[in-house]
Amino acid sequence: MFSVDVRPAGPVRVVALRGELDYESAIQVEEAADQVLDGAVPVELVVVDGGALRFCDSSGVGALLSFHRRLLAQGGVLRLAALPPSVARVFQLTGLDQVIGMYDSVAAALTARGVQPSAYGTASSVHGTSEGPAA
Repeated sequence: MFSVDVRPAGPVRVVALRGELDYESAIQVEEAADQVLDGAVPVELVVVDGGALRFCDSSGVGALLSFHRRLLAQGGVLRLAALPPSVARVFQLTGLDQVIGMYDSVAAALTARGVQPSAYGTASSVHGTSEGPAA
């Protein structure tokens, strides 16, 4: 089961990922990116909260890299926060930790920009959950 929640606060979004980010669920990250980037208010910073991720494969890494590139093209920044060690290791081994900033917590990722951690609002689910392919 996988879910994506977006917490808005003006030009900042916190995107919380829960569950297993793989081929089946990567589309939800892409849909969240579409929603964030196509909004009326330009987004300056997106912090991906990976604290509840249990797994991330190459499809998930690709979806996050695509989100980063699209946001960068619009003048924004994507940061990864609270990744489990196994997921963080994938980004380190591939060198993507040199491309996308990684932080120990959402608060640290927000504070690095000068945003107060309590300022990012409450979660609102933008996607349902994915329980794998239909039988």
